[in-house]
This record gives sequence, C-alpha cells and structure tokens, in this order.
Amino acid sequence: MNYQFSSRVQSLQSSAVRDILKLTQGSDMISFAGGLPAEELFPVQAVKEAAIRVLEAGSSALQYGLTEGYLPLREGIVERMALKDIHATPDQMLITTGSQQAIDLLVGVLTEPGDAVLVEKPTYLACLQVFSMHGLKVIAAESDENGIIPADAERLIREHRPKIMYCVPTFSNPTGRVWSLERRKQMLELCKTSGIPIIEDDPYGDINFSGEQYPSLLSLDEAVEGSAVIYTSTFSKIVAPALRTGWAIGDSKVIRMMAKAKQAADLQSSTMDQQILSQLLQGFDLDGHIAVISEAYGSRMEEMHGHLTMAAVPGLSWIKPKGGMFLWLELPEGLDAEVLLRCAVGKGVAFVPGSSFYANDPQRNTARLNFSFCSGEAMERGVARFVEAIGEFTARS
Repeated sequence: MNYQFSSRVQSLQSSAVRDILKLTQGSDMISFAGGLPAEELFPVQAVKEAAIRVLEAGSSALQYGLTEGYLPLREGIVERMALKDIHATPDQMLITTGSQQAIDLLVGVLTEPGDAVLVEKPTYLACLQVFSMHGLKVIAAESDENGIIPADAERLIREHRPKIMYCVPTFSNPTGRVWSLERRKQMLELCKTSGIPIIEDDPYGDINFSGEQYPSLLSLDEAVEGSAVIYTSTFSKIVAPALRTGWAIGDSKVIRMMAKAKQAADLQSSTMDQQILSQLLQGFDLDGHIAVISEAYGSRMEEMHGHLTMAAVPGLSWIKPKGGMFLWLELPEGLDAEVLLRCAVGKGVAFVPGSSFYANDPQRNTARLNFSFCSGEAMERGVARFVEAIGEFTARS
C-alpha cells in the first residue's frame, strides 16, 4: 500500500527531546535532555493507597466518565486554584489528558489554518509542534530576563494580527525565566485591547526555589468569565507524568467548545487516573510534597550551577532560574549546539540544542539542560562531560 500522508503531518518535525531520549536508553548516558521529574521523588505509596481506595469504593473508576472530567477532582482543583487567586467554578474547567492536550484543544477551537500565533522567543518546543499540526504561522517576539518585550509584541500584533498568544510566564520552558509583574500587566492589557486570547501554560509554577509569589495572568484579570486568558496546568510535574492529567480554566463558552473538541479526540481522560488524583487531593499532603520537590530541585539546580561555575568556560553564560526544571545556556560565540550535541553524546551526556525552541531564526549557540532528573556523582560527571565537549570545540578555534 502506498500511503499518502496529509501535508500537515509531513511538515511536522519530530520532537528533538524525544529523539534525543532514544539515544539515552539502556546505556551509560547521563541525560540533561528530557524534562523528566525525579523518579525517586514520586509519591509511590500515596498513589498506591489512593488507587486501592478508589477500587475498594466500587467499579465506577473503570467506567466511562464525563468529558468535562470527574466532578470531585474539578472541585478539588477549584479549591487549589483559589489559593492562587484564580476563582473559578467546575463549569469553567476541563480535565485533559495532560496540559499538552489542553493546548491542542484550545488551538483547535480558537484558530483556523493559516492564522498567526504570537509566542515568546524562545518557546516550548512541543507547542511549536501543535501549531505546525494546525497549520499556524508562528510569530515570535523578543524577550529578556524579565520576559516577553511588550513593544516588540505590539509591533508584531500590528503587522500580523495573531489570533492567539501562547506563553509560559512562570519558570518558562526552556529559559526558566519569570515575567516581571509589570510585563504581565502590560501583555494582559495589550492582548485584551487587541482582542487576542492568551493561552497561559503553567506546568512549573509550583516548583519554586525562592518562595516569591508570581501572579498568573488569569488572576490579574477581572474574572474568569469573560477573561482573555485561558489557564492550563498539569499534575505531571507535581505528582507523576504517567497519570496524564491536566486541566484548563477559562470562560465557560471556551470550555464548552473545548469539551466538544475533546469528545471528538478521546471522549474523556482516564477515569481511573482522575479518581486517584481526587483521592490524593483529599488524603495526601500535596503541598508538603511540592515543598519536598522544590527543595530537591533547587538543590540540584545549585549543583549544576556550581559545577558549571567551577569549570569557568570562557564565553559560557546563564541566568540562575528561580524555579522550574531547566537551565538555559548561551554557549561560546560561534559554537553550534547541534554539532556540540553529537560530540557530547559520544562522551556520554545529552542535552537539547536551543535551536529546537525557535520558530525561526534560531540562536544556534544555545542549549537547554535539565537539572531535575539526576544529582550527586551523576550530575558532576555529566557536567564534566559536557564541559569537555565544549573544550574540544573551543580548542580548535
């Protein structure tokens, strides 16, 4: 059979992270590539006990459920979101199969092929795949240590009239940056004035090293109903990725349209996973667990920062993140991270070249390193291998 694949699939680029992860399987490879949580910190016993409680309560967890999601879980998330000054109702929320599905559904209901989408430069690479799949034109605004630059965003809005904006304003992927309060207010006002819905992706916001609080864009708007902001998040980073449960909060009209699209995609997210998480919210100290994760990841970030600082590689620079899971590096001028990766993999360490996070005109001497997955001797050896690979290139120049 000569299969004829659609143009949108043929133009879709494979995920650089997923391709690199294939290289790390079953070997001595030390991976700084994937955005992997630390497995030893998963609340295995709590999940096990929650699953037992769910199954002992009857067989409903094995049945089909509501497209919108398990109501007690939505109610539990509503209570947690209120602590972030996001005051929603269950009808303003949709449970999704990870926050990635929330982004895909939102793009599907808010755009048409050929529309433009505004993002920060650089941005989350998996969202670039979503935009490509939907046939969108990605417009990237410049950013600095305080986040997206409103003046450049305003220029691009005038020139391209994007239908939506996508952003990760708190501990972003890949840079780990945090938008300042001023930038958040400016971009919210700019998008509201321009009639541009904002997809605010917040998978890392709870993994906070400093304790400083950063308000979500949605919390800065007047109310959820009628807001320009649709907020998405996930349990993947604060409980476990395998439970594949995320959520979206926004105007009830948007949520209803997302639910229609979800029915066509998968009918519903796993009832079993949702009920386990609902049990965890009721009988487990999730905030205490998040504090443990944040302390551990903060310590690992300091390890990586310390090893890189001690190496004193000329031309290598970065900004210490205040949370999240990633360190964003600018490599010595002229060094292509994709070429460096081939050398690094040969030495037994993997990372993600920064070019993967650009819609166009990539800064090729950039790299993203994940610090959450390993620590101690493995962290030290991995950074040493990475630095050694850089040394081979800088010695030639």
